Amino acid sequence: MRFMLLLKASQDTEAGALQGEALTSEMERYNEALVRAGVLLDAAGLHPSSRGARIDFSQGKRTVTNGPFTETNELIAGFWMIQVKSREEALEWARRCPHPEGSADSRIELRQVFEPSDFPTESQEPTELELRASRSRS
Repeated sequence: MRFMLLLKASQDTEAGALQGEALTSEMERYNEALVRAGVLLDAAGLHPSSRGARIDFSQGKRTVTNGPFTETNELIAGFWMIQVKSREEALEWARRCPHPEGSADSRIELRQVFEPSDFPTESQEPTELELRASRSRS
């Protein structure tokens, strides 16, 4: 089962503030533990929303709005993609994530990723897209 751990943005991450040395070291140890356990598929931090954009789709039109965006509770500062055996294992990894000491509240959102097997198909044979996705995860 694949899960995304979504690190929610804060005023600090939206300001582009880099993590302190202590938190950076803790994050490196956490990421290394994920790698040693063989569950980490991908991870990255994201630039602040001031460097991003939103594309809204409405009535056949696309509207681009450049950042920054003020609703930090709706923004993502980074993510981990992990592959584990259960939701409980994913929650355990999320609980172990380092938290910035002395900072404002932070939040990680845990979301399971849809797998091809979650969708009904006419054939049980894997599609070319499923085969490529499986190879890229290996």
